[in-house]
Amino acid sequence: MQDFTTTTFGILVFPEVEELDFVGPWEMLTMWSKVADGPGRCLIISESPGPLTCAKGLSINPHVSFADCPPLDYLLVPGGQGTRREVGNRALLDFVSSQAANCRAVLSVCTGSFVLHATGLLAGKRATTHWAQLDRFRELGDVDVVEDRFVRDGKLWSSAGVSAGIDLMLAFIASESGDDAAGKVQHASAYYPAETRYGKYEDHAQAPAYLKRPRP
Repeated sequence: MQDFTTTTFGILVFPEVEELDFVGPWEMLTMWSKVADGPGRCLIISESPGPLTCAKGLSINPHVSFADCPPLDYLLVPGGQGTRREVGNRALLDFVSSQAANCRAVLSVCTGSFVLHATGLLAGKRATTHWAQLDRFRELGDVDVVEDRFVRDGKLWSSAGVSAGIDLMLAFIASESGDDAAGKVQHASAYYPAETRYGKYEDHAQAPAYLKRPRP
């Protein structure tokens, strides 16, 4: 089994990043480090030093900027309203591209997939995004869009919106470190989602395929 304690996992953030897109994976990631010998170094990374404001008003202080970020073994790109701007941010796209070249895996949550696409990483790949952005994602033309909670294509992982990033990270941990490691993280974080569905949103016109499937 690989020694993950010597690896570095980075999560990218930017103004108007969706909070749970990165906080959910951060919780799973750091719990992995704490209870199951996960990555020894976990970093929140932004383009510039200093605090930034997220989509719902949370203010955060990233650990490092692009200029002082070390080489990463893993990189996760979350989504949020800010991605509409960041897909045109050359400095951010160059950072993602240069780090991704040597990463063992690159992950996105929600509309973070549009950032990965803007770097060229998703050309010809299977990927997903937030249910409300699936049609816009298909319009890009060179992505095989899958309506699922999370999707893996080689070293590229993507998930649906917001809370789906937690499912993505648990599946990623299981893939990288085994079912028992993922089980320890799931158990320590008490992440056993209730099966209750509120309202009738499986009948929504834009309900993704995974919501329409019968419950087990």
